[in-house]
Amino acid sequence: MAFSPSDIRQMSALGITPEQAEQQLSFFKSGFPPLQVVSPATVGDGIHRLDEKAQGELLVYYEGWGGSRAKFVPASGAATRMFKELFEAKAQLERNPQAPLSGAAAHFFDSLQRFAFYSLLQSNPRCSLSDRSSILDTLLSSEGLSYGSLPKGLLLFHQYHGVPRSAFEEHLVEAALYAKDAQGAAKVHVTISPEHHDQFASLTATAVPLFDKRFGVKLEVSFSEQKSFTDTMAVDMMNRPYRQEDGSLLFRPGGHGALLENLSDLHEEIVFVKNIDNVAREEFLPETVRWKKILAGKLLQLRAYIFETLRTLEGEVSPSKVEEIVLFLEKNFSTRIPNAKGAEVARLIRLLLARPLRVCGVVKNSGEPGGGPFIVKGRDGVTSLQILEAAQLNINTSKGASLLSDSTHFNPVDLVCSFKDYRGASYPLRLFSDPSTAFISEKSKDGAPIKVLELPGLWNGAMSGWNTCFVEVPAATFNPVKAVNDLLRPAHAFFSP
Repeated sequence: MAFSPSDIRQMSALGITPEQAEQQLSFFKSGFPPLQVVSPATVGDGIHRLDEKAQGELLVYYEGWGGSRAKFVPASGAATRMFKELFEAKAQLERNPQAPLSGAAAHFFDSLQRFAFYSLLQSNPRCSLSDRSSILDTLLSSEGLSYGSLPKGLLLFHQYHGVPRSAFEEHLVEAALYAKDAQGAAKVHVTISPEHHDQFASLTATAVPLFDKRFGVKLEVSFSEQKSFTDTMAVDMMNRPYRQEDGSLLFRPGGHGALLENLSDLHEEIVFVKNIDNVAREEFLPETVRWKKILAGKLLQLRAYIFETLRTLEGEVSPSKVEEIVLFLEKNFSTRIPNAKGAEVARLIRLLLARPLRVCGVVKNSGEPGGGPFIVKGRDGVTSLQILEAAQLNINTSKGASLLSDSTHFNPVDLVCSFKDYRGASYPLRLFSDPSTAFISEKSKDGAPIKVLELPGLWNGAMSGWNTCFVEVPAATFNPVKAVNDLLRPAHAFFSP
């Protein structure tokens, strides 16, 4: 379509070219090709289960390594969905202040004093602790604590003998325990929304000196915001660009896949990636810390072999060495090369090794939401390991439903990454993303239905072209807070339920 001069100026201000906008429009019209999913990854076929000896060796490997490292935490999303049941209860009480509450809302009020943010409600002058509507209004509204719109990182998750701690602070503690380098520094990079920068900065200024002293570490915290050129165009239900009242185009943030650009700005040799809401109280951390180090050891072990092999491949390579590399790719990454022989195999293995690398912890299915580990065949016929969401499996078909039901594990976003090549240069991460794994969702704008384009998820299609290794980790390392009452689980609550 032809964009107006004002459209082009608007796009230019965001860093988006007309060609990129046209491509986005074409996605709305054509949709995305289905993935060719071969099977779920299972233990022995795509997922590694490490025995105690291997765990110990990898732990020592990481602890003896002196390279640079950082922790990357996406933390810009609002916590609105965490309080879904409480928003519903608030609306119910507005209609009838005496209405009986049940389910999650009733459990919330029965356990109110066990939440770390209870002290904030107590001290807030607008809150009457004898009035359920007052409590919810104070907790959720912008005139109160704004918990319904703040990012999860700023919410008080835990308390230690009356001293509350936010999710963000718990990530600093984790970094101090497993991401400290040989110089005693632990780098943490957090992606945030611009309107919350001052609050994160203030919390950092208070928390870092305390944790530095307590854990004998030098925490180095940095922040970044989602880049505007990763925004995507919205369309109406006829796939025409949606225009706002002033005639301008509507661009929206492209989802957490946009954070690939922020991740690629890091220069450390390895990077831990973890969701903001997946933290636990300190007494539950030893198992988490141990397995983070084991995953990092596995990554370093694989990386060492890949670097050595790529140097070897610069010269003549024997058929037996080629066979060894093919077996390595299949054993660790479920990468199988179809119908290639001789020089073609040697060429392919160079390309397949020269990629960003990630080791992903996966836990046994327990009903928690999250993407699962699968073996997928690419358009070139080469198989690889991918983290897929249910929406990517087309579960409305018998095959998709079967793939989901046969899946034994899911991904709790527990990643250790390396995106430097053996010469020390960083891979251009966007070249290893698969744009065809984006998806379209329906939203509303000013009461009108619209369609929006979500970029390939950060640990889904955005890392589609990475070498991926799945390792089974204990469920004790996964303690997400998706709903407010999850904070009452033993890994979060001061008193056991």
